[in-house]
Amino acid sequence: MIDRRIILIAHNVRSAYNVGSLLRTADGLKVEVVYLTGYTPYPQSTNDRRIPHEQAAVMKKIEKSALGAEGTARWEHVENIYNLLKEVKRNKFQITALEQTAGAKDLHTFSPPSHVALVVGNELTGLEEALIELSDVQLQIPMFGKKESFNVSVASAIALYHLRFTP
Repeated sequence: MIDRRIILIAHNVRSAYNVGSLLRTADGLKVEVVYLTGYTPYPQSTNDRRIPHEQAAVMKKIEKSALGAEGTARWEHVENIYNLLKEVKRNKFQITALEQTAGAKDLHTFSPPSHVALVVGNELTGLEEALIELSDVQLQIPMFGKKESFNVSVASAIALYHLRFTP
C-alpha cells in the first residue's frame, strides 16, 4: 500500500445508500476524510439541525450499506463545496474530478500525487461545470459495455483503489 493522503468529496449525491457505500469503501482504503457536500445525505451528528425523524430515516439507509463504517470512517458535512475546495488546495491537495469530460484522462494511466482529493458527484448529472473547471485533473473509467458509466459508489471504489495502490 502506498502512503498517500487521500480525501473524498461527495457532492450532491442523492442516495443515502450510496453514501453508506462510500463510507465503507473509505474505511477499507484508508481515506483520510470523506466530505459530504451540498445536499448529500449524511449520518447523524452532534449539533445536527435536521428534524429527528429525517435524521433517523437517513441514518437507517446509510447504516444498511455502511455496515458500521459510518462510525469508523471520518466524515464531515460541508454545505459549501467551493470554500472546501479552496481549503483543500491551500493544504496542497490535487483536486481530481471523477467525471467524463473531453479532456479526462483514463484512470489506469494516472499517476497520483502524494496528496489527492477525489471529487465525485450526482448519480445522474455528475459534477457541475464550475466544479470541473476548479479541478486540477479529470479522470474517467473506460467503459467497454453498453452503459456509459458505473454507479457513483462503484466508480469511487475503483478510483480510490487506484489512488491507494498505484505507485
